[in-house]
Amino acid sequence: MNTSVESRTSSDHEPGADSLVYVVFITAAAAMGGFLFGYDSSVINGAVEAIRSRYDIGSGTLAQVVAIALIGCAVGAAIAGRIADRIGRIWVMRIAATLFTCSAIGSALPFALWDLAMWRVIGGIGIGMASVIGPAYIAEVSPPAYRGRLASFQQAAIVIGIATSQLVNFAILKMAGSEQRGQIAGLEAWQWMLGVMVIPAGLYGLFSFTIPESPRYLISVGKIDKAKEVLAGVEGGDNDLDARVAQIEQAMHREHKSTFKDLLGSGFGFLPVVWIGIGLSVFQQLVGINVVFYYSATLWQSVGIDPSSSFFYSFTTSIINIVGTVIAMLLVDRIGRKPLALIGSAGMAVSLALEAWAFSAKTGSGDSVSLPHAQGIVALVAAHCFVLFFALSWGVVVWVLLGEMFPNKLRAAALGVAAAAQWIANWVITASFPSLADWNLSGTYVIYTAFALLSIPFVLRFVPETKGKALEEMG
Repeated sequence: MNTSVESRTSSDHEPGADSLVYVVFITAAAAMGGFLFGYDSSVINGAVEAIRSRYDIGSGTLAQVVAIALIGCAVGAAIAGRIADRIGRIWVMRIAATLFTCSAIGSALPFALWDLAMWRVIGGIGIGMASVIGPAYIAEVSPPAYRGRLASFQQAAIVIGIATSQLVNFAILKMAGSEQRGQIAGLEAWQWMLGVMVIPAGLYGLFSFTIPESPRYLISVGKIDKAKEVLAGVEGGDNDLDARVAQIEQAMHREHKSTFKDLLGSGFGFLPVVWIGIGLSVFQQLVGINVVFYYSATLWQSVGIDPSSSFFYSFTTSIINIVGTVIAMLLVDRIGRKPLALIGSAGMAVSLALEAWAFSAKTGSGDSVSLPHAQGIVALVAAHCFVLFFALSWGVVVWVLLGEMFPNKLRAAALGVAAAAQWIANWVITASFPSLADWNLSGTYVIYTAFALLSIPFVLRFVPETKGKALEEMG
């Protein structure tokens, strides 16, 4: 997918108020995929213990059921760019919405454990596709002066989706008498938690019919007049549309469609900029952020907190996630991408270290576990601080950088590889956490702390600052 902004003159042009309102609307509609991304990723949090109980499975098998969706995510992320270049960005959104819908229905009504796993893979493919098409589409329709803030809509939608899933889970749990396997209208509570996603999935599909196709895709398939209409809407009618189309066509003629082969360096392996993208994606996951969103209810119950309170704490951390994301959206175009990443890395390292210390005081076993009062307070505060620092930094910055940092001729393929690497790293963390927690919960958080610390020299040494640069300057 070519997400270039083809001229300096166009990047200097700022749209009028009407055009800005319009581009905010279509950005928000496209970011609905991010909402589903967050919702589907986090909703499983409320169902983990119920699935363990219903199918009588151990931590290893349970982890695979939770994490298997991430394999689908990696596949979806890897294929989304190629499909979008062939049939358009909007059709990729519609395919993702259909996969989300099927996954929600199937996950709510599984015949067996394998059946549940299969539907989670299908939903994962939808998540992976949304994770790529959202940032790419938003970058293509956004005026450069507002690109960082508009790109942040994707992460904002993700964290709102996470918070909404936790609120819905909490409400369903209360309706079921605080029992994850409690009955509501003939289905267990956890089945309703997974099935409710059919509502936002349907809305995402409907929204895809209200927004225009990317002007760059339209030009690539010869629909020049339609592309001018879209450019007039997002950049303002006072812009020279013929000149803009000519600029885009000229840039496209200079480029070729990126392939995996283009990402390879002179030796064995990828070009340095591709490794940097992969590194950003991997570090974002190896700090253990998705343990919070997939397992927080289980985590708090494992240290003696009752199910109702554990669901409530999952919701409060998701609210902190929103607050941090809003902070990042306000700062990403002001202080830059690298400073935010460094602030976040330092804050996450301290928070994770405090959690590791607090969990080291865990006493008891089985259903009789607890933390001393002081350590319990530290664990709760540190967990919320960890989410805050992640959200105001790596949660937003990584997605902004991945949409900006690659040269035009590499962007589609490189973004797909980086996103796939992110999902694979996510799978590693998600699949390993239950077994690692059974081994040593405090030691697990020491590992996450180490990755947060290692991300600091990585950012300082390798990550470029993209603040204020037009996309055609990258590389």
